[in-house]
Amino acid sequence: MNVLIACEESQRVCTAFRERGHRAFSCDIQPCSGGHPEWHILGDCLPILGGNCGFTDEAVGQHEQAGRWDLIIAHPPCTYLTNASAVRMRVKGEIVPERYTKMLEGRDFFLRCLNADCDRVAVENPIPLKLCGLPPYTQIIQPWMFGEPWSKRTCLWLRGLPELVPTDIVTDGVLPWVNGGCKDAHGQYRRFQGRPERDPVNRSKTFPGIARAMAEQWG
Repeated sequence: MNVLIACEESQRVCTAFRERGHRAFSCDIQPCSGGHPEWHILGDCLPILGGNCGFTDEAVGQHEQAGRWDLIIAHPPCTYLTNASAVRMRVKGEIVPERYTKMLEGRDFFLRCLNADCDRVAVENPIPLKLCGLPPYTQIIQPWMFGEPWSKRTCLWLRGLPELVPTDIVTDGVLPWVNGGCKDAHGQYRRFQGRPERDPVNRSKTFPGIARAMAEQWG
């Protein structure tokens, strides 16, 4: 299969598909951290969502995608779309215009990924902010459903794909991947326990167990 993993710098999903013999590429505006620049497209994913294109990988190799992608999995930025951002969307009851504009831009990007010209599409994001008006998600998954001892609710919007089936449910010792607490008006966490998962780059990486399940069940 020809697989595009949009908005992925970690290459965890890309690598899981590659390990099963698929022609998969990650794409992100950030350089990859997964160790395979020859599988990574450095740049905006929107121009290549429809396939029928040429592109250059991060290692400066040339590729052609004749026809549409067989599968697209997208992880669009969620900063202004997640329900966790609701506390900063309003100040004294009034919507913050700058954040609202960025939310609309984020929603447009999300929908362009979801509605890409491809028969099989999966889009991943946290619980969305109601104000965004995103379509209903298909299912919610948790890392502990796939052999990871963590909880982190993740929504999947699916087109032409079955829901992911849990592969290895963890029942003991499950901890939250992201600490509780919220930010103050200056964007600082009121309660911070020093966990590295607070770093947005670490928080956004797909768990290996979920990546394997995607490759095994959708590949």
